Amino acid sequence: MADPKCKKCRRAGEKLFLKGERCFSPKCAMVKRPDPPGIHGKARKRRGGTSEYGKQLAEKQKIKRIYGIRERQFKKYVQQAMAAQGDTREILLKKLETRLDNVIFRLGLAKSRTMARQLVNHGHILVNGKRINIPSYQIKKDQIISLSPKIKESNLMKDLPTILKKYETPQWLMLEKEKIEGKILNIPSAADLGDLNPAGLVVEFYSR
Repeated sequence: MADPKCKKCRRAGEKLFLKGERCFSPKCAMVKRPDPPGIHGKARKRRGGTSEYGKQLAEKQKIKRIYGIRERQFKKYVQQAMAAQGDTREILLKKLETRLDNVIFRLGLAKSRTMARQLVNHGHILVNGKRINIPSYQIKKDQIISLSPKIKESNLMKDLPTILKKYETPQWLMLEKEKIEGKILNIPSAADLGDLNPAGLVVEFYSR
């Protein structure tokens, strides 16, 4: 039976990196079966191309799946970004990138955002030494993220020091590999966020 997370990537038409290391291996569904899920996946093409609404909807669904956020919370992020001053696209992506679960993933302390959320939910993550169990917690500049002693010594993390030796974090984060703890140096800039156009389609979707 096909993995539900792999189906999400195939439906989006690109890798969403929801399965950790598997996404970088030949076993990745986007390598083996890049066509959309369903028996008519290969043949599913809209005459005249996808409509503007369809593009906006597809981008919204894709970004939601990447960050693992439900509709109600995702819509709230968009509304907050639209109400703030500045580039709405940039503000939206900054909110998503500075979620605690995403920062853990970006630091390399978890193989996927799903695993990162589980670590947070089970109380294994410390922010400035304080246990935080809310995946959506917004990380601020200079805050330090670390693992609880219990999870750091568990079999789940036994390979982490070796994995981190080759891991490079985004420029807005710093990882002390010996201590296995990270720090947010700066809120990510527009340059750190990459292409803002997909986020623009999301904003357009909710502006309808």
